[in-house]
Amino acid sequence: MGSAKETTTAGRRTGLTALQGTAMYIGAVLGTGVIALPALAADAAGPASLLAWLALVVLSAPLAATFAALGARHPDAGGVSTYARLAFGDRVAGVVGWCFYLAIPAGASAAALFAGAYVEAAVGGGRTTETATAAGLMAIVTASNALGITVAGRLQFALAGLLVVLLLASVALSLPHAHTANLHPFAPHGWTAIGPAAALLVWSFAGWEAITHLAGEFRSPARDIPRATAAAVLVVGVMYLAVAFAVIAVLGPAAADADAPLGALMARGMGGHAKLLAAMVAVLLTLGAMNAYYAGAAKLGAALGRDGAFPAWLGRGSLAGEVPRRSLATVSALAVAALGVVTAARLGVRPLVLMTTGSFVTVYAVGVAAAVRLLPKHGRHRVAVWGAVVAVAIMLAMSGRYLLWPAAVTGAALVYLKFRAGRPDRGAGTPVPAAAAPPVAAAAVGDGPVEPTARGI
Repeated sequence: MGSAKETTTAGRRTGLTALQGTAMYIGAVLGTGVIALPALAADAAGPASLLAWLALVVLSAPLAATFAALGARHPDAGGVSTYARLAFGDRVAGVVGWCFYLAIPAGASAAALFAGAYVEAAVGGGRTTETATAAGLMAIVTASNALGITVAGRLQFALAGLLVVLLLASVALSLPHAHTANLHPFAPHGWTAIGPAAALLVWSFAGWEAITHLAGEFRSPARDIPRATAAAVLVVGVMYLAVAFAVIAVLGPAAADADAPLGALMARGMGGHAKLLAAMVAVLLTLGAMNAYYAGAAKLGAALGRDGAFPAWLGRGSLAGEVPRRSLATVSALAVAALGVVTAARLGVRPLVLMTTGSFVTVYAVGVAAAVRLLPKHGRHRVAVWGAVVAVAIMLAMSGRYLLWPAAVTGAALVYLKFRAGRPDRGAGTPVPAAAAPPVAAAAVGDGPVEPTARGI
């Protein structure tokens, strides 16, 4: 499979604009959380789940700012894995890369099945419809990313604009049916239930780290990544809070039992014929999330192959402007396999959501720890970094036993890295040891963006 670079007719490499980058962030973070998690959170904590939503909106801002600062200064396909290598060395980089990459197939299955449930509610067909919808979504995002980041970025921009309009319309039309009585009792399961609800909602706010793998694909990373991040934080925060409040205030206790809460909300606002529209919104939201995550994971897999943490044949496509088709095909195949297992075993999506968020929280923890070492010791970035440290500590405490999955992945990664290190033919896939690149590590704490070499560090 080729890895030709995308270029304009004038020979200048194309890439993501700030607006397309904003759309990528919105798709990755807003994603499928808005179509399913308001109901799951309401089931866990009742109206008090709104406090969990608010807390995570607040906590996500410093996380987003921290990853934006890292991406602007170190624009490389390795993303958090590259930051971990610069800060802590090859082993930690390999572990965090594995945690993110192997979270995507399970997460993609859960996300695609969320959309499948909406389509099934609209047209019927049971599990067959759900599975077919999920498989179709996987095929679309694989094809989109195989055509290159410019095509994926344009698709994402169109999806994000349409989604914001549809969600705002759904909330506005349903609010006349809201009743304050639906907010009482506010904490029917006790105040401690807010913690489990927040653990579920981490899924909704994962995504700030996903776009770091695409940082090198921005036309001007130092300028455009902070702009895209700031705009996305605002849009995502407003949309999540608006939808979550509308679901609770309009649907009341029925929100906890709704398989398709956004569909129920739209039916209240637009009448009983909104199921097809709700299904369309769910499909578009899922396409946006999966498109962003497939793009980020494909680039990461290529970078891990380049750096020796994955088999070297995956390394093609790691450079900016190249299409990582081998890594993309691997992500897609693993996602299809995960969907097959979930369908055959008749597993619910809740365990998949919590397993995936455990991996994302682990990635956050390593990324923020790297930021403490790599970003300037003084200035505006330092406030965001320490805010992110607090946010990650809270998320780790909420994740509990679901950190066992990333712990297992960590063990597998360390075994592979030890095996790889013992081979005499490590060759071209071997990353440059951190000690061999002191000028880059030193430059990481300067004022300007740091462009990685072809090896990523």
